[in-house]
Amino acid sequence: MVWSFSLLLPYVASQYYADGWDTNFLYAFAIAIGAGALMSLLGYPFRRELRLRDGLLLVVLVWLLFPLIAATPLLLPYSPGNYTFSFTHAYYEMVSGLTTTGSSVIIDISSLPPSINIWRHSLIWFGGMGILVLAVAILPLLGVGGHQVMRGETPGPMKEEKLTPRIASTAKALYLIYFGMSLLCLLAYRWVGLDWFAAWCHTASTMGLGGFSSYSGGFAEMNNPLADLVACVFMLFAGINFATHFTAWRGRSIRAYLNCPEAIPFISVTLFSALFISLYLLLTGYYATPYEAFRYGFFNTISVATTTGFANTDYSSWPLGLAIWLLFIGCFATSAGSTGGGIKMIRIMIILKQFGLELKRLLHPHGVFPLKLKSRIIDQNVVTSILLFLILFIALFLLITALLLIAGRDYATAFSAALASLANIGPGLGEVGPMGSYGYLSNFEIWVCTFAMIIGRLELFTVIVIFTPGFWRR
Repeated sequence: MVWSFSLLLPYVASQYYADGWDTNFLYAFAIAIGAGALMSLLGYPFRRELRLRDGLLLVVLVWLLFPLIAATPLLLPYSPGNYTFSFTHAYYEMVSGLTTTGSSVIIDISSLPPSINIWRHSLIWFGGMGILVLAVAILPLLGVGGHQVMRGETPGPMKEEKLTPRIASTAKALYLIYFGMSLLCLLAYRWVGLDWFAAWCHTASTMGLGGFSSYSGGFAEMNNPLADLVACVFMLFAGINFATHFTAWRGRSIRAYLNCPEAIPFISVTLFSALFISLYLLLTGYYATPYEAFRYGFFNTISVATTTGFANTDYSSWPLGLAIWLLFIGCFATSAGSTGGGIKMIRIMIILKQFGLELKRLLHPHGVFPLKLKSRIIDQNVVTSILLFLILFIALFLLITALLLIAGRDYATAFSAALASLANIGPGLGEVGPMGSYGYLSNFEIWVCTFAMIIGRLELFTVIVIFTPGFWRR
C-alpha cells in the first residue's frame, strides 16, 4: 500500500507535461492500493513476528510483485496510443529498473512520454538502496520486526552487522545519506546544464547505479563533459558501502574509508583500470588526443565497474580485451552495502586471502593461519559460503549463456547478456552493447534475462533457498 503512492509521482508528471498517461497511472495507483488493502485484511488474523523464512520469502515475493505493480500503467488500455508495451517488455523494463540493472528493451527512448521516462528512472532510485530498506524502517512501526527482511535484502556476506542498536534506525540513517547525496547530484547535474527533467532522470540512475538515460544515445548523445565528470564522482560515491559513509559522517572523519576493507580496493581497482585503459587507447592511436582517451576511458570504466551502465561512446568497438575487462571488473568491483551489483569486492578479497593461506599451509602443514580482514578474523563458515556463492554464480552464468545460445544468439551477445544481467551491469556486447538494446531479443530470451536480474539482485541464495524442500517444512 505504501509502494502504491510512488505511482502518484509519474501521475503528477503526466499532468504537468500533458502527455495523456495520467489516467493509466491513476488507475494503477487505485489497483495497487486496493490489492494491498485486500491482502492486509486477509492477513490480519494471522499477524505475528516475522521469522527468517518469512523474511526470505517476503523479499522474493516483493521483488516479483513490485515490478508487476510498476508495469500496470504501461499495460492498461487508457493510454493515448502513442506508445504500447507487451507484457514481457513492460515487466522486463520494470525489473531492470528496480534491480538497478539499467538494461532496456526500448529502442527509441527519446520518443517515450515524459511521465513514463520519469517513472522508469524513479524505479532505479527506489531500487537503489533496496525497496525493503524502506520496509525495514516502517515494519517496526507496525509492531513487526524487520531484521529477518534485512538478512535477505542486504548485499554482501556480512548480513548480521548493524550500525545502530535498532535496525530501523540503521535503515533510516542509510536512506538519509542516500537522499542527501541524491539532492547534491541533482543540483550538480542542473548546474552543468541539464534541465530539471534530465537532471532528475540521470540523478536517479547515477545514485542507484542503474544506467537508464532519457536520451536514446545516453551520455554520448548528451555530449556534455561536465555531466560526465558529475556522473563519475557520484558513481564512485554510490559504489562504496553506505555503512562506511554513515560511519564517516557520524565520526566527521575520512578515517572510516581507510579502515573499510573494501573502499580503498574498490577505488584502486576502478581508477587503475581506467588509467590503464585510457593509456592503452591513447598509445595505440585509438583516440588522437589525451583528452579524448582519458574522457572516454575513465567515464566508461567507472560506469561499468560500478555496474551503472552509462556510456558516452560505444566501448564495445574498443579492442575486445578491453571490453571484456570492463565486464570482468563490473562483476566484483563495488562494495557490499553499496547500490551496485555483482559479486562484491569483499567476497573477492576474502577468497584471495584464503588462497594465500592455502599456499602457506602447503609450506607449513602444522601452522595455524586465521583469515583476517582489517584485524577482524573471518569465520570459516563465511569463507565456505562465499566459495559456494562463486560456484553458484559461475554455474548460473554458464546456464544462462547456454540458454541464450540455444535460442540462437551469437557468442558475444549470449555471453555478455548473461553476465551483464546476472551481475546487474546492464549493457553487454554485440546486440546488447552500450548502443544496442535488449529489445532485439526474443520473448524467451528476455524472460531468461529477467530471471537473471532478479536472482542476481537478491544474491542467488535468497531465491534458490525457497525452492528447496526443507524451506517449506515446519
